[in-house]
Amino acid sequence: MNKPIGYWLKRLDAALEAQLDSTLSRLKLTRRQWQTLNTLAESTLRPEELDGILRPFWGDDIRLRERELAALVGRGMITMIDDRLTLSERGREKYHEAQRLVEAARQDLSMGIGLDEYAMALSVLERMSLNAERLAR
Repeated sequence: MNKPIGYWLKRLDAALEAQLDSTLSRLKLTRRQWQTLNTLAESTLRPEELDGILRPFWGDDIRLRERELAALVGRGMITMIDDRLTLSERGREKYHEAQRLVEAARQDLSMGIGLDEYAMALSVLERMSLNAERLAR
């Protein structure tokens, strides 16, 4: 079954999205909420900094971003301190809980794939992405 790389990339992307959605739904989190918690676990950020980091995942839909942030604020997971978004204690607990589930899922997804194979796949995908972006200009 010789399918082009685009076929496998789209199929993998759809499967990864479905698997992540299923994993996070156990914690009543969306993928975008997880990405927000994961990003804020590393550092506090101004809202515009968070937007810049997450734009590739959120797109330009401002209402979606506002809904997702409002949900996290409403559930007491993130707060604003000195014009910077930060995880609350509840948010940090939820982040660690989600991180454990996501890491277990990642291990399941890479079952039978050696570290060297995984690193090679990432390297090839990165180079192909850069080449495609360069050629699209």
